[in-house]
Amino acid sequence: MAKEGPGEPLGLPHAAIFPTTHWSVVLSAQGSSNPATHEALARLCEIYRPAVLAFTRSLGLPPADAEDLTQDFFTHLLKKEVMSHFEPHDRVKFRSFLLRCLRHFLSNQRQRQQALKRGGGAKVDSLDALSDTGQPSWEPATEANAATLYEREWATALLNQVLDRLEGEYAARGRHHLFNRLQDLLLDRKGDRPYAQLAEDLGMTEDAVKKEVSRMRQRYRELLHEEVASTVLDPTEMEEEIAHLFSVMSR
Repeated sequence: MAKEGPGEPLGLPHAAIFPTTHWSVVLSAQGSSNPATHEALARLCEIYRPAVLAFTRSLGLPPADAEDLTQDFFTHLLKKEVMSHFEPHDRVKFRSFLLRCLRHFLSNQRQRQQALKRGGGAKVDSLDALSDTGQPSWEPATEANAATLYEREWATALLNQVLDRLEGEYAARGRHHLFNRLQDLLLDRKGDRPYAQLAEDLGMTEDAVKKEVSRMRQRYRELLHEEVASTVLDPTEMEEEIAHLFSVMSR
């Protein structure tokens, strides 16, 4: 399934807010043993895994170690007590909350390993290994670069989630073939093929194809706003977060 880059963000009324948010999942996970809540939280972890992996890779670790560290982090995050540290009045965005949790986890891991070394007889693992410059390899080359990598993967994951939802809606209506043929026009105003040729291939009129593309773009915008709204606590921050998303993708 092809994943496209972002188009121009367009405003929508705040009424188009997805009722189940990332934050509602986090809050319901506090002190909950409900399997459905745990499954929803695990799904969030899967969506944001590429962003966390991008950050851990920036530490200079071997790929396998970065993968292991990412897995350890999400195993840690899925423990209910981790979520108990979040306070709703923090007004933090979900991407920032997740990165804060990751940095805290890495700091604790480093301190634990240093304590083991001081105790003697502990094996030095990859987080304590030295790079060619003699610096600990768990330290990012620059904090700004690590954060940039994280945010770009976060934006990509969110946009992919939007596209997946849109594709799912077309598939549910038995129109998956139509989605596949028109998705190149979703974010590219020109596309590789003229409308007339697409219309002939699809057995539709050119006007019908144009209207379908317009509806597809409108639904994409609605889903984008729903997904972004699910990552902020204050709906008034949604437009700001969308602007930030497109700024990240344009770097």
